[in-house]
Amino acid sequence: MNSNGQRGFTLIELMVAVAVIGILAAAGYPLYTDYVVKSHRSAAQSHLMDIAQRQQQYFMDNRAYAPDLAALSMTTPANVSKHYAIAVTPAAGPPPSFTLTATPLTGSAQARDGTLSLDSAGSTSPAGKW
Repeated sequence: MNSNGQRGFTLIELMVAVAVIGILAAAGYPLYTDYVVKSHRSAAQSHLMDIAQRQQQYFMDNRAYAPDLAALSMTTPANVSKHYAIAVTPAAGPPPSFTLTATPLTGSAQARDGTLSLDSAGSTSPAGKW
């Protein structure tokens, strides 16, 4: 309490509080960005698995895999298309097969995450991301 009876923070106390907040933010921000990248990756993986399931249904009806998402009557959700370009690559065979890829868009948070892929045999890559 000062001589006037007023109470408040001193400059030292304020600077300590700012320093503590800065340290917490410096530690928390990288963890938050990693969480966001994992969340976007998970959405892309889920979409690739949905496409693979629809491809199997298409194959049972047509004896060939669909050449693109339009043939499957599918569109890429906005939360995935903002970060990834989805590609469907069928191969005539024998036996017929397909590969689905999710390539991160340049400039997005996912750019450093790498390309995800899933094929008709259920193989995924890169192994550490699935």
